[in-house]
Amino acid sequence: MIPQIDIASLFCAASAARDAADAAIMAAAAGAGFMSVTGLPETVPIDRDRRQDLLRIFSLPVAESRKLWRQKFDRTRPNVYRGWFPVQDAAVSYKDGIDIGPDIAYGPAVVDGSDPLREATPLPDERLLPGWRAAAAEYYRGLEQTGQVLMRAIARGLGLDQHAFDDAFTGGVSTLRLIHYPLRSERSLAGIAEAELWVTDKGKRRHLVGGAHVDSGLMTLLAQDGVEGLQARAADGTWTDVPATEGTLAVNFGKLLDRWTGGRIKATEHRVIGTGRARCSIPFFYEPRVDAEIMPLPLPGIESFTPFLYGDYLWATATKFVEFRGLDALRKPRGAKVDAA
Repeated sequence: MIPQIDIASLFCAASAARDAADAAIMAAAAGAGFMSVTGLPETVPIDRDRRQDLLRIFSLPVAESRKLWRQKFDRTRPNVYRGWFPVQDAAVSYKDGIDIGPDIAYGPAVVDGSDPLREATPLPDERLLPGWRAAAAEYYRGLEQTGQVLMRAIARGLGLDQHAFDDAFTGGVSTLRLIHYPLRSERSLAGIAEAELWVTDKGKRRHLVGGAHVDSGLMTLLAQDGVEGLQARAADGTWTDVPATEGTLAVNFGKLLDRWTGGRIKATEHRVIGTGRARCSIPFFYEPRVDAEIMPLPLPGIESFTPFLYGDYLWATATKFVEFRGLDALRKPRGAKVDAA
């Protein structure tokens, strides 16, 4: 079972309710590695209307969305890490969408053209999507706020100062990703092994929309829209449905947080199975700044490792995904060599 936790108290001062929420979060993080959270304030705009407002971007004419493509797909484009990725055939995860950085919320002051991880996000023309940029900025800030209170709860749960992670995430490079999973064409299936694309779930043959994987970073927050399909792998190897309750956030943890906390926080494998219709998703990846140093936490039994910079880890892991494969040389490490396995 995926636990559901009311986190309203995390946005308030210390209280018995906040202590109880901290304990529930730690239990979920150490057990399922997944949780479904409720009790979000109005500043976290995940309701259906505001999600649909963001998804207007998929109504853009092809000629306009193509202007947002990343360099991997259009060599004339300057943007490498941020921007649009088109549907790619012969891939298990069949999707298009856009990766949006912190400049949507904080403007050009957070852009650094010398680092692809801090480049500007190409955005649609305001005249074509009036109000879209403001809606995306509001959504970004709201999910960033939620990531912060969850990390403070984790810090308290680990016995650390509640602000132990604050500095690492100040000026972070969190990503707001808007994804559209269209219905697959026959051509798109060519070259994919049957076993990679189809699974049996509850006695029914279902195709994979998103293949089984563990997130590489720290924390992912996904607004649920009542559409089933997201599943987490339980300790016994079976797949468990993540509740798709409208207005909740599904939260899962990544490999780096698992490593950083000495396994106290569990990174859980998950997948998305198809429902026979097109699907949209809006995950938010809560991430530190590129020069944040990741080093062993002052916790009992933590295995020592050579400190490394988050940006180097992020680039080493991102370039293993199909949307970035082959771009390794476009960013040089800024610190010690990092093992991204």
